[in-house]
Amino acid sequence: MARSADERAALADAKARLDGLQLYPRPVALRRSVRIVTAPWLFRLPWFRRFDGYTMWDLILLRAPLREVSGDLVCHELCHVWQMQHRPVAMPLSYLHRGYAANPYEREARRAVAETAPGGAASAPGGG
Repeated sequence: MARSADERAALADAKARLDGLQLYPRPVALRRSVRIVTAPWLFRLPWFRRFDGYTMWDLILLRAPLREVSGDLVCHELCHVWQMQHRPVAMPLSYLHRGYAANPYEREARRAVAETAPGGAASAPGGG
C-alpha cells in the first residue's frame, strides 16, 4: 500500500527537522517500510493509554488521525524510527531495564523535538 499525500508530507517534514541534528552517523532513512497508521483501538489497551503515538521499528502508530496530530508528535516518533535504524536491539530492550520515564531514548526524542521546533522550544508530545 502506498503512502498517502498526508503521510508523505508529515514524514518529509519530520525528517527535515531531524536531518539538522547529528545524533547518529546517518540521517533517518524513509524506507518504504516506514509508515504511519492510525490505530485508536491500540490506545484503549492499558499499557498504551498514556500515549498518543507509539513506534515499533518502522511503524508509527497514532491514536488520532494524522491530520489531527502535531508535527512534534510525528517528529518524536520518527526519531524513534531513527534510533531503531541504528540500534535495532538495544533501543527496544532499553525499556525493559530502564523503564519509560528515565529512558535515554525517550529523552533524546523529546530533546530532538525541542531543538527542532519552530521558535526553538516545544512542548513534549505524548509519544512512546
